[in-house]
This record gives sequence, C-alpha cells and structure tokens, in this order.
Amino acid sequence: MTAIRYELVAKDEATGARAGIIHTPHGSFETPIFMPVGTQASVKGVSPDELKELGAGIILSNTYHLFLRPGMELIREAGGLHAFMHWDRAILTDSGGFQVFSLGDLRKITEEGVTFRSHIDGSKKFLSPEVSMEVQMCLGSDIVMAFDECVPYPADYSYAKQSTERTQRWAERCKRVMTAENQGLFGIVQGGMYPELREWSARHLVELDFPGYAVGGLSVGEPKELMNEMLAISTSFLPEDKPRYLMGVGTPDCLVEGVARGIDMFDCVFPTRVARNGMAMTWRGRLVMKNSQFTHDHKVLEEGCGCYACRNGYTRAYIRHLVRVGEIFGLRLLSLHNLWFLQDFMRKMRASIIDGTFPKFRAEFFEQYDAHRNG
Repeated sequence: MTAIRYELVAKDEATGARAGIIHTPHGSFETPIFMPVGTQASVKGVSPDELKELGAGIILSNTYHLFLRPGMELIREAGGLHAFMHWDRAILTDSGGFQVFSLGDLRKITEEGVTFRSHIDGSKKFLSPEVSMEVQMCLGSDIVMAFDECVPYPADYSYAKQSTERTQRWAERCKRVMTAENQGLFGIVQGGMYPELREWSARHLVELDFPGYAVGGLSVGEPKELMNEMLAISTSFLPEDKPRYLMGVGTPDCLVEGVARGIDMFDCVFPTRVARNGMAMTWRGRLVMKNSQFTHDHKVLEEGCGCYACRNGYTRAYIRHLVRVGEIFGLRLLSLHNLWFLQDFMRKMRASIIDGTFPKFRAEFFEQYDAHRNG
C-alpha cells in the first residue's frame, strides 16, 4: 500500500469541487484543507497543541531553510522532523525549489541542479533533485515534493518551455531516488501561463504515476482570472483518485476558486504574516487593527468565532492596544484567530460540498466578499 492514499467522499458535479480524506502514515485529514506553514519547523507564534486545537491535520515545512539551518543531519539525529518539532500529525515538505529560484542573481541553474549563495552567510550551496530527496528523506515528512523550477511571471514561451521540460526531467530523477516507503512523492505541474505547456506537464507527470500532484507556478503576480484559467487546465488532466495541491495560495477568494477547480490542499504564509502586521481575517473582510476605529471597540474580532481569542472575550480594543505597543501576545492572538478562520472556512466549504450546496456557498461568499471589497 502507498504511503499516501486519497478517498473521495463527495463531489459537486457542476464545478468539480471535491470533499475527501487523505490518509498518511501520521494520520488522516479531511479535504479540502488549508495547511498552516511552519517554515523553519515552527508555525510562527503558535504551539503544536494550539494547532491541534484549531483543527490542523497537516502542516508544511520548508526544505530550503531546514537544509541551511539546522541541517538535515541534526534533524535525522533527533529522529526526524516529527520528533524534532514535537508534531505527531502529517507534515508536507516543499522541495526548496521555489526559495532557491527566488534568490535571483544569487543562483545559477543547470541541468544538474542549482548552485546558489546562502541568504544567511553567502556560502556556496547546491540543490538538485537527488539532494532535495536526500534532505526530505532525512526530514521524514509524510508528503515530499519533487524538485522543480517555478516559472516566473511574465516569462516568454521559449523560457517557459525549456523550464517546464527540465522540471519534468527533474521529476523523473526525483522518482528514481525517492526510496522511502513511508513517504509519498508529489509531482508538480508547471508550464507558466501557456495552456499547451500546462497540458504537456500534467500529462507527462501522470505517466510517472505519483501518489499525488501539485500545481505550481501560480499566484506569482499574474491576474487572478489568468491564474484560474491555468489552474483549470492543469487539474483537468490530473487523475480523480489522487490528491491535488495548489501551492502558495491562502486568501479566501482563491481558496474558493481553487476548490471549485478540484483542488484538495492549499498552503500559504498569508494568515500568520498578516497577523504579525496587525490584520484579522473575518467572514466580512479584513480588519486592520491599527486603525483608530477600533480604539473603543469592545466586541471580539468576530461574533461566533471559535478561536482562542474570540471565545475568551479578547476585544478589538485590547488587541489594537497590544498591536500598537508591540506586545507579542497581540500578534499571537491574531495568528490564532486567522488560522482558526481558515480552518473553519475550509470546514464549512467541505460541508457544502457534501450536502450539495457548494454553488450556493460560493455565490454567497463572493456576494459578501465583493460588497466588502467595493464598499
């Protein structure tokens, strides 16, 4: 039996939205799901017990950062990433590719891999499909991502084609060397903003029969209409019986549209990053807690919210005060709230797929979302 298995529970035939369960060596979780990001083996400001309390069944960690610090040997010595960070549920690790390619002039791409300068001390490093797999096997994550190149936006056709074909060859190399039976390797669809390249990438990855598939190279600066178009093309060629993961997306509008195109898994630093900048996510839009309108506002962030901050009565006025004076507790309260909001958002969206009301959920969400955005 494979390490990662997808079970379909319900599907909205009008859109392709799916509710399912993904089974991993460290437990099962319901989909669609949003994965909190623990870049350096920790979700910023949030403990593992708090993540469990808000319903997280899987989190994401970053191969690039852990490769540099503390290093794969130390994590292997600790018994793997689960033991190192005291997290006994599922973990997905990205390949390090996106971070390396975002270094710009600090890296050089060849067929063999990528040579780059560490953003920490400038030392010379090398990542390849083989090295990325070795690191991720040391980490012991449940879901391992193939090493790919994220095509930038914009990119001309010639570059996008060359990059997409190299990503495919790298995926083949990843599959050859990934030997851990308790880990599942996902291939990543690339192709930039070119439909024919997206189709080519998806078709060739499916031939390799990965346990799951991700769609990469989106939400990199392109208009959302174009992102949705490329996403629909990418997922249309992926198998129904495998998990589908849209990388780096975490705003509610993109989550709804991703689910409507058959995506099961999402991740993004957005909820915790905006929390550290003093922003709360709610069903009625975003609250910028530094704004003076909350100075005397003694309501909780959102009525009916089950997060630690709201159910314990921490008010907008109090949180605004903490944010303005730089108290860490204020940023923790906002982080817990935003992560709860997205977990709850995904739970309600899943319920709508199961009970056959997803189109209604989607329409009502955008009616409210657009009214707030345009108001």
